Amino acid sequence: MEKLRIDKWLWAARFYKTRSLAVEEIDKGRVRVNDVEAKPAREIKVGDTVMLRQGPVIRTLVVRGISNQRGAAPVAQLLYEETADSLALKALAVEQRRLGLEPASSLEHGRPTKRDRRDIDKAWGDRWSASTD
Repeated sequence: MEKLRIDKWLWAARFYKTRSLAVEEIDKGRVRVNDVEAKPAREIKVGDTVMLRQGPVIRTLVVRGISNQRGAAPVAQLLYEETADSLALKALAVEQRRLGLEPASSLEHGRPTKRDRRDIDKAWGDRWSASTD
């Protein structure tokens, strides 16, 4: 087997749990093959470069094997090789997430109590907008 549809390959290489999820991501423009936006029926071959956006991380892969069967994870990892730049960007993204602030830490007092809510309503009065006119 020399060529395979990109959606089948992404499924077999375990980047997506189902082929339909792979098709959705391809249709959203999150997958590129050889710097060209891909379509689900696009055929790939050994040596092609696949750019894949998963959340904030962009992965660049070189196709090393073709398989239309989804196998075990160690076997699936033999189908591609991630570039050194991609690995560095992934490590940087992990470090930034680790050092990032906890979103809940910006909340000072949490949800207002019933009394706080009544006070807020009194302060607003009959106004429905923040503008003063």
